[in-house]
Formats: sequence, C-alpha cells, structure tokens
Amino acid sequence: MTGRRLTSLLAYVTTAAAGASLLTGCGVLPGATGGSREPVTVMTWAPDQTRATNMPGMPAMAQTFARWVNSQGGLDGHELRVLTCNEQNTSAGAAACARRAVREGAVAVVGSYSQNGRAFMAPLEAAGIPYIGGYGISEDEFTSPLSYPVNGGQASLIAGHGMQLAAGCRKVSLVRPDTIAGDKLPDLLNSGLRKASHRKAVDIPAVEDAAEYTQQADRARTRAGDEGGCVTAVLGERTQTFFDSFRRLPEEEEKGGRSGVRISSVLGSVGQPLIDRSGGAHSPFEGAFVTGWYPDADNKSWAPMRKVIQEHAFVDNRVDPSDAGVQTTWIAYTVLKQVVESLDSDKVTAVQLSHALDNGVRIDTGGLTPALRWRYDDLLGAPGFPRIVNHDVTFQVVRQGRLVAQKPGFVDVGETVLTAP
Repeated sequence: MTGRRLTSLLAYVTTAAAGASLLTGCGVLPGATGGSREPVTVMTWAPDQTRATNMPGMPAMAQTFARWVNSQGGLDGHELRVLTCNEQNTSAGAAACARRAVREGAVAVVGSYSQNGRAFMAPLEAAGIPYIGGYGISEDEFTSPLSYPVNGGQASLIAGHGMQLAAGCRKVSLVRPDTIAGDKLPDLLNSGLRKASHRKAVDIPAVEDAAEYTQQADRARTRAGDEGGCVTAVLGERTQTFFDSFRRLPEEEEKGGRSGVRISSVLGSVGQPLIDRSGGAHSPFEGAFVTGWYPDADNKSWAPMRKVIQEHAFVDNRVDPSDAGVQTTWIAYTVLKQVVESLDSDKVTAVQLSHALDNGVRIDTGGLTPALRWRYDDLLGAPGFPRIVNHDVTFQVVRQGRLVAQKPGFVDVGETVLTAP
C-alpha cells in the first residue's frame, strides 16, 4: 500500500473514531466543524424533574443552538461543545454543576437557571469562568463581577409590574415565595406602584412548592377587594397551582362575586405555554396583565430563533419558542457567538471572554433587547443589583388565549429599580 493511500486510510479511521466517541459521550453535544481552531466548551444548567420550578428547555435550547452553529462552521471556526447539568433546585446541585464546569474545562456557563447563586458563583469565580446570560433569578447574578446578565432579572420584572398595575388596579395583593429572594419582591413591586402614587401591595408569603394555596388565595382576594382589585402571584412553576386554588374559591354572593378582581403575574411565572396548557382563550389567565423582559412571542424579532428551532430541535418538545427560559438561552448564546467572533483567536479562554465583555464589546440581539454592553459605565448600579445593564421590560396582556403587547415597545424601569429600598 502506498504512503498516500495509508495516510488517507488512517485519516478516515481517526475521524470516524473521533466522531463515534463524541456521539456516545454523556451530556456533550458533538459538533460538525473542523479546522485548526480549538473547540469552545461551555455549560448550560437548569433544574429538571423537581418539585419546584423546572427549566428543561434551557439546556435543550443550548444543544439546539450548538447543532445549528456547528452546521454553519462553528463559532468563528470553533466547534461549540455544550455540557448540560441538572441543577436540581438545590445549593448542592448548583455547586456540583459549577465544579463540573471547572473540571471539564468550560470557558463559560451560558443561558442557565439557578436560584442558588451563592453556591455556583464561588466555584466559577475561583476558576475565572464567566456566567453569561443567566435567567436572572438569583441576586448573585447581579453582583458578581463575572456575571453578565442579558435581562434585568426579577428586580426589573417586579418593579415594572408595579408600574403596569398602578394604572389599572385600585388595590394589589402580592403572593410570593417565602424565601430570601422572595422577601425582596414587595419593595420592588411597591417602587413601581409608587409611580402612580399608589398604596403599597398586601404582602402574602407562601411556601414555594405547596400542593395547594387555598388559604393564601382567599386572603389575596379579600385584601384586593372586588372593585378594581388585582391579585398577582409570582411563584414560578407553582403559579398555576395558586391560580387553580384561586379559581376554586367559593363565590362571594353577597358582594356580587369576584368578577371585579383581575389577576396578573410576570414572565417565568405565567407564559404562553402555561396559558396553552390551561385552556387558551378559556384559561383563567384570559385578561391577565403580564410583565416580560422581551417582546411577545409572536414578534417578528424571534423569527431567527424559530427557524433554528424548526430546523435543529427536531421533535424535542422541550424547546418551546414562547418559553422565557428558551428565549433567554437563545439571547445568551447570541452573546457568546458575537463575543467569540470579536476575539478572532485560534483558542478561546475564559479570561479572554470576560476581558472582552468588560471592555465594551457591543452585542446586537436583533431587537430582542437593547444593545448590550457590560462596561462600568453601562451598569445601572442599583443597590443589590449593580450588574443590571438591560433595565427594559414589556407590558403584555392575555387576549384570546395569546400573550400580546399591551403597549408597543420597551418600558425603561431603571429609575424605578434605583428607588426601591
């Protein structure tokens, strides 16, 4: 056999073997790119199959993005490898995912969900690994110098929700988790309500993973009143459970029923998938006010994401384009893609990524957010949330079973967040 034929055969065998090993790897997405540039390994984590909030669509969207970008030649010629991890809604699970990201050489954690910021940020900070585009649910995402949020988190949502409710609600009852993170929500909601010289909301803490909320629902309805009152619940995946309990409350016949009470929530607790599951136009959420980070799911700005999902998610029904977690992951990976392209380097490191982000690389998300940058001058600097750079929200309402814009465009709630105690 000639040297040339032997070389060709060895190249074929080596390539086939490498491909097979990637395809059989656990939790790692294979790529389809080659060339001299080194692969870029990142991690996406989220809780799955837990009793509280689950976000399986986020790692599934990360894998979908990797399939798409690798089919296009990778991230500026780098194969994108995605590690996924079940954060389990526990501090131990979050810490374990972070340690695995360090151990397996991830250069960033991208588009992930965890309420346990203290547990996961410490290992990432020790290894210098940036946290890009987290869901925005933990305080540490807005305080750590290695966190680069793409939205204003719960702070912007709740403050904006207060502004949205102030225009149409005489009294407001807030049902929220009885947790450290939940304790901050009343002040944020009230900062928005104050924009219209509105009285404070009634604060009703509730167990985050309860099986029913009859007691809290009854108190919320009573305190909101039946004339122009609003009941808002921010309980993550258990928001549906709360409103099921609310819907089953007996009519107060002597007060003419409860038809005057309007319900509301924020994206992540109520979204299009939940509205669809609970009856669409006949769901209890018809007419509800909802505050979101991004344009409504039918907005044309989401067309590129929808095309990628259609062509590369196959039959994975976890990847719902109207899910806030899926949307956040898409935006987070858009950030990663543009930052890697800005480096134009054969090897991408965690230090390079964080340095580029700190020094003003500008991210265009195609109208899904304002242009994103994380220079010191771009930070909002709000007490408790200094890392917010995107303090825009959208006001939406449920009409005929669809979340649609209540008013066009974005609403800047930066000043409102700054004035929260």
